[in-house]
Amino acid sequence: MTFASLAARNVLRNKVRTVLTIMGVAVAIVTFLLLRTVLSSWTAAADFAAKDRVVTRHKITFVMPLPKRYIDQVRQTPGVKTATYANWFGGRNPNKEDQFFGTFAVDPDTYFVVYDDIAVPEGDLKAFKEDKRGVILGDVLAKSMEWKVGDEITLESGIYAPPADSQWTFTVRGIYTAKSRAVDRSSLLLHWDYMNDSLPEGRRDAIGWVVSRVTDPSQSAGMGVTLDKLFDDQDVQTLSQDEHSFNASFLAGFSAVLKAINFVTLAILLIMTLIMANTIAMGVRERTSEYGTMRAIGFMPKHIVFFVVIEAAVLGLLGGIVGVAIGYPFVERGLGRYLEENMGTLFPFFRVPPLMMVAALGLSVMLGLLASVIPAYLATRIRVTDALRRVV
Repeated sequence: MTFASLAARNVLRNKVRTVLTIMGVAVAIVTFLLLRTVLSSWTAAADFAAKDRVVTRHKITFVMPLPKRYIDQVRQTPGVKTATYANWFGGRNPNKEDQFFGTFAVDPDTYFVVYDDIAVPEGDLKAFKEDKRGVILGDVLAKSMEWKVGDEITLESGIYAPPADSQWTFTVRGIYTAKSRAVDRSSLLLHWDYMNDSLPEGRRDAIGWVVSRVTDPSQSAGMGVTLDKLFDDQDVQTLSQDEHSFNASFLAGFSAVLKAINFVTLAILLIMTLIMANTIAMGVRERTSEYGTMRAIGFMPKHIVFFVVIEAAVLGLLGGIVGVAIGYPFVERGLGRYLEENMGTLFPFFRVPPLMMVAALGLSVMLGLLASVIPAYLATRIRVTDALRRVV
């Protein structure tokens, strides 16, 4: 039997305390995985943004529109391969008003060229382009709303009044899937022309934003400056950003929440360390006479430290393994599926990053080692005579 195996077996000395400690560590690891997955999913749109897409919006605020004629000037700019435009429609299902999803009025001929990471069956895309009242929606949204191709649906809009024939009625012509984690699978896309033709004369021919594909992805930031210069002398100025910066700008509004999640994560890890430190310290106190005997027969202080440290590492590893074993199916298969189906706009791809599971195991071992520092030091300070005199 080696020193390491003997030290590992010390973990089982008090089975009840060990099990409770492992479960405490496991709960902390599950919480860690959940919080880090929330951050990973929330920032996916920025992290996985296309490098060759540039978004142009109103300079003052995103909610103010641009003249539709701007799209022609953008398309004629050297370095721009193609461009499309869209409006936020603000639609909701009157039968499920509590479920939020993105609704966009888009140019059907160019939108799926610019966003080629949205996968639509060719036949469905053709049917969508030919039907002015057609819509295409994400697979997650289709599942949550129980809509399928061919269904007639009615939406309400908090921004645009319905057309003269009473209400916003559409036909589902296709269901898209995502080729990238940056794609929201809970959105609905409708014809911009249908929306525009239904508006009063004074509100027509306004677009929400322009999205361009550039020929050189490394020059996306420079292309943003070039596009903005086109409109410096016009009535409406613009702000153009590469897609990563554009998506990240939306996260800036949630910076306090993101910081809070990071703080809570650190607090959870600190609590986990204290739980293990308490367990290890109790074990050291209970084995004081044993350590005294070992010192008396020739063991060095470094051997005592070794026993304590290995025990802590094993305890942390066991807690990490149990935590990952519980956390992965809970976050990935349980909560993740629910959030994707019901909050897909915020969490389009709620999956546990594989590296995060490895990090969770590494942290549990590392924090176990950290928790053993003080108990191990105190164990080496015990006088042999005092330890042999002590009765446990």
